[in-house]
Amino acid sequence: MNASLSRPADHALPAGHRADAAAAEARMSAWVAEMRGRPPVPCAVAHPCDEASLSGALDAADAGLIIPLLIGPEARIRKLADTLGRSLDGLTLIAAPHSHAAAAMAASLAAQGQAHALMKGSLHTDELMQAVLAEPGLRTERRMSHIFRLDVPAYPKPLLVTDAAINIAPDLLTKADILRNAIDLAHALGVACPKVAILSAVETVTPRIPSTLDAAALCKMADRGQITGALLDGPLAFDNAISAEAARIKGIQSAVAGDADILLVPDLEAGNMLAKQLDYLAGAASCGVVLGARVPIALTSRADTAASRVASAALAALVGRRP
Repeated sequence: MNASLSRPADHALPAGHRADAAAAEARMSAWVAEMRGRPPVPCAVAHPCDEASLSGALDAADAGLIIPLLIGPEARIRKLADTLGRSLDGLTLIAAPHSHAAAAMAASLAAQGQAHALMKGSLHTDELMQAVLAEPGLRTERRMSHIFRLDVPAYPKPLLVTDAAINIAPDLLTKADILRNAIDLAHALGVACPKVAILSAVETVTPRIPSTLDAAALCKMADRGQITGALLDGPLAFDNAISAEAARIKGIQSAVAGDADILLVPDLEAGNMLAKQLDYLAGAASCGVVLGARVPIALTSRADTAASRVASAALAALVGRRP
């Protein structure tokens, strides 16, 4: 799956939204600046063999977020760095003949504790994720899931949207793990008790819409202590999750409505469309990370802005340095 959200350079928002988009980028950059000054995290970068992936790793290193371990064809990486006018002095390069071998080596280094985070280079997301799944030392009891962190101009605080990149049609137990991963990230970001809106098309429970049944079950799981560390409510339609006024008009009494920190979507299609709409139409600034393995994984894309790539590395570093 492609976890990219950032607008390509040739994509122009409507004129009225450009200032809002710039403000969202500034909010994200300010958050990344807060992450600087902390110990950088050793990060295995799998096959950084195009401009975007190598620049992203080097930019994150320059920001003091990661110590990159560059894994791939050494001559190709050095030639690319020369072309970009970037220095590799003092950095570790680990030779791997092709992307498949680079992914396997990155996963192995993480399993051995030599890397505390992984970063996707110029290889397919599935290729890296398969290498992680094939490495027993990286498995946990949790399903892996991707979480987007979005600064949305019209919303007063960051939103975490999950899962829009890994799990296509998650069942109830998978959604519980997706939720636990997102709660862990919210805690790492300093939100002590995140408010979780479990999204559906409606705010009433009906067997005709399975996602409403899952939402009700997840809330009951939280009541029984099976999911902890957050305040859950659902099903909630998107408007109720982010607008207290919409919830008031509909007569919804909820401590989550209008103040959500986490949006749990019904499936990958809904999450992917929601996240891209926030990015392309609302001017959101985004970054993301995969949790659920022994180490966090930053999934970057050629379409990502430089700021987004660095922010994804910041997310991975934040989680990677936690015990």
